[in-house]
Amino acid sequence: MKKLVAEFIGTLWLVLGGCGSAVLAAAFPELGIGFAGVALAFGLTVLTMAYAIGHISGCHLNPAVSVGLWIGGRFDKKEVLPYIIAQVLGGIAGATILYLIASGKPGFEIGGFAANGYGEHSPGRYGLTAALTSEVIMTFMFLLIILGATDQRAPKGLAGIAIGLGLTLIHLISIPVTNTSVNPARSTSQALFVGDWALDQLWLFWIAPVIGAMLAGIVYKYMGRTAN
Repeated sequence: MKKLVAEFIGTLWLVLGGCGSAVLAAAFPELGIGFAGVALAFGLTVLTMAYAIGHISGCHLNPAVSVGLWIGGRFDKKEVLPYIIAQVLGGIAGATILYLIASGKPGFEIGGFAANGYGEHSPGRYGLTAALTSEVIMTFMFLLIILGATDQRAPKGLAGIAIGLGLTLIHLISIPVTNTSVNPARSTSQALFVGDWALDQLWLFWIAPVIGAMLAGIVYKYMGRTAN
């Protein structure tokens, strides 16, 4: 239960920090942080939680990460579903807090609410194929970074930095394509508030990250087994 509470709080922080920066600060008059600031915010949420709860739950904060670690032989199968439930609930809680803050501004309209999308709902109007490719590859690379940085042969104590910077880089690349998911819990939390198109397109932001994570788990398991 302590692990699940940690995953709930960690995912809440990821959504509040990452999506919160996009909704509240990205285009703030004159002082907006833009895409680069949002990318850094997502990376910082993972970096800070890696050291806050990593020793408790492993700091997955992401259903795709839990699945990828299981496929890679780093996580017990029986814990995957409870972790995913805790992560999704934490994401929803984070989105709820964000909504309560954002709706306090006069004239508030929910708009995209940092939801993920493709086609006309992509920041750069990228289509389905581009979005699917981006999410699979970005999640694949994210899991490779996680699996490599947390390998027992890797330098100790630096995993959180590598993973946080990795997520920052992923957002710098793919925010224009899908608003960057690589995390089904993050996508679900925002889609529930936007509804309509965001819920219609949510399937991609579950399937693509999970596929990418599973492929990474298979590849790293092979590399780890054959490495000297």
